[in-house]
Amino acid sequence: MTSNAIKLGIVGVGKIVRDQHLPAIAKDGNYQLIAAASRHGKVDGIANYPNIEAMLAAEPGLEAVSLCMPPQFRYDAARTALEAKKHVFLEKPPGATVSEVEHLKALAEKNGVSLFASWHSRYAPAVEAARAFLASTRLTSAAINWKEDVRRWHPNQEWIWEPGGFGVFDPGINALSIATHILPPMFITSAVLDFPENRSAPVAAHVAFRTSNGLPVTMELDWLQTGPQSWDILAETDKGKMVLSGGGAKLAVDGNIIHDEPEAEYPMLYKRFAEIVRAGASDVDLAPLQHVADAFMLGKRNVVEAFFD
Repeated sequence: MTSNAIKLGIVGVGKIVRDQHLPAIAKDGNYQLIAAASRHGKVDGIANYPNIEAMLAAEPGLEAVSLCMPPQFRYDAARTALEAKKHVFLEKPPGATVSEVEHLKALAEKNGVSLFASWHSRYAPAVEAARAFLASTRLTSAAINWKEDVRRWHPNQEWIWEPGGFGVFDPGINALSIATHILPPMFITSAVLDFPENRSAPVAAHVAFRTSNGLPVTMELDWLQTGPQSWDILAETDKGKMVLSGGGAKLAVDGNIIHDEPEAEYPMLYKRFAEIVRAGASDVDLAPLQHVADAFMLGKRNVVEAFFD
């Protein structure tokens, strides 16, 4: 821990916090984790509070907060923290709507603090290599295939099926966070969203994009994938077929692996957050969230059989 470590609080102590945030923070000398706030979870060895209001009132030395509750509840907590002049780290997706995150950007600027919309998949180890490869080629088409088993990755998480919970776009937005970083600007032209008859969010999606210069990009999202899970972005180029697989962990061109390193997404996120806090800046890219909003706005709703955990 550095002598000027950022005094940090974390809000919403659930699986992602225990699996990713706490280990990343513990290894980063830029932070001193001093408090947590959660309705149900606690973090050993630090002060715990039932909500962010109680945490901020009791911890005047707190400088920054990481918000890890479901997106439907994130805006109010973020507004409370920003108005208290605390730096804010937003777990993905940064909010339930584009407009509320736009307002948070304005609040951060008004209060002179940093706001970070974190896109963890964008920090996967092979993403920058893929971006550099595509920048050196002529792209002709691209496809995004993000298929996983919701029962494995989000068991019994009811909030994710509610309005604002995103459904299959919860993992799908990870794909979009990479695609918007490595591909040319693109726009949705059509979409079909499969809604289970007993749910308010889709279990699958079939989306067509075109890039700004007219190239086709397709996206297939499926939350009922059994067996091998797939998190891949494929691109046809004049230098061969690029496959970015494993959620951005591995890069191959024409079957030849050119980049494959261990995952370190959350340590990189916290490194970036410390950078913008110390620079007095914000980092809020809303392109992935805007694409999800566009898919819901433009997409055809297709009702499919009921889903039960």
